[in-house]
Amino acid sequence: MDNSQLIGLSQLDVLQRKIDIVANNLANLSTSGYRGEQPIFSEYVMPLAADATSGAEDRQILYVIDPAMHRDFRFGRMEQSGNPLDVALNGDGWFAVETPDGERYTRAGRFTVDQEGRLTTAQGYPVLGDGGPIAFQPNETGITFAADGSVSSSAGQKGRLRIVTFADQRQLVKEGANLFASPLAPEAAENPRISQGVVELSNVNAIEQITEMIQVTRAYESTARMLADTNELETDAIDTLGTVPA
Repeated sequence: MDNSQLIGLSQLDVLQRKIDIVANNLANLSTSGYRGEQPIFSEYVMPLAADATSGAEDRQILYVIDPAMHRDFRFGRMEQSGNPLDVALNGDGWFAVETPDGERYTRAGRFTVDQEGRLTTAQGYPVLGDGGPIAFQPNETGITFAADGSVSSSAGQKGRLRIVTFADQRQLVKEGANLFASPLAPEAAENPRISQGVVELSNVNAIEQITEMIQVTRAYESTARMLADTNELETDAIDTLGTVPA
């Protein structure tokens, strides 16, 4: 396989990766608290092979790679839901939740109450308050969330949502179920602002993502045609050489 084919294949590889990421962004348009993603492309310079006998200058061979991922942490659009267990953060901050792997963080505030009376995420992870998971008795009604994150019911105040911030959100590590882990210690959010009956939607722009999907798909098809044409030319050349008399 020659260099042109290797370069083309490297481009196909990263374009396929980008198609997958854009498709995932589009699939999560309605996912509460979802943060859009974008691959970061860069050049990889192939090390030169020294050959003092050829008489020709070595030429750099450049491949394309996607060594990193950019995550968009801008806020998503707020939407009234009317569900008293839906909660949105207005401004910086993350909800802290309890998982089997430890404390994790999310912006998805579509909460529910499980059979044990615990306030949980849509995936069933307990939502943490300043004193641990927040729970209710079966006869409690009228669950409310104050602007500062305080949680109350017919039985009185039940705690206060644990809202945290991070010195550098870029170090957050994405996990499944719209959760993030952090290598940094979280800090308590100062003056968090909570809205009840509201959900924060994905921050993905559908028009931008559809346009990008079209552009990336066309680039992929163009590169695939170039590789097919190159392969056909090489095949024809080999066939022609095979018919040349010795």
